[in-house]
Amino acid sequence: MSMHSSNFHLVCGYAASGKSTLARQLAQEQGAILLSEDRWLSALFADELHTLADYVRCTARLRNALGPHVVALLQNGQAVVMDFAANTVETRAWLRGLARQADVSAVLHFLDVSQEACWQRLVKRNQDGSHEFQLSRQQFDKLAAHFEPPSEAEGFTVTRHSTMKK
Repeated sequence: MSMHSSNFHLVCGYAASGKSTLARQLAQEQGAILLSEDRWLSALFADELHTLADYVRCTARLRNALGPHVVALLQNGQAVVMDFAANTVETRAWLRGLARQADVSAVLHFLDVSQEACWQRLVKRNQDGSHEFQLSRQQFDKLAAHFEPPSEAEGFTVTRHSTMKK
């Protein structure tokens, strides 16, 4: 695959692992467009998001709308950081598909932070109201159960981050 010089950065890790913090940092360092799934979902579907099934339905709609735009940005040489939780093989396949359509490589940033550390961060985040969404322990555990660490077979360049300050 020939690659354009665009930078395409993706993030994965448990809820509250530091994905958004890292995504903002990467966007600033790269002069990249930052696309935040949580911001878009909150702005477009806040009244519809109550369950994991709601999230799956709404994020599918968001992906369908944004995918072609992301490809166009990358094809035009614009660096893009996707603050979309690339937490499952299926989600990463969608993102890898965008990279292929744009003919660019993608770097997957894996925030390798323990579930318990993430839960503690989430409790604090819930208390200070610093995030678009608040999660209960049950919701956090349900999301965590779906998390799939990246594997070499997926074909990404993976950068592992073992700690992120929030």
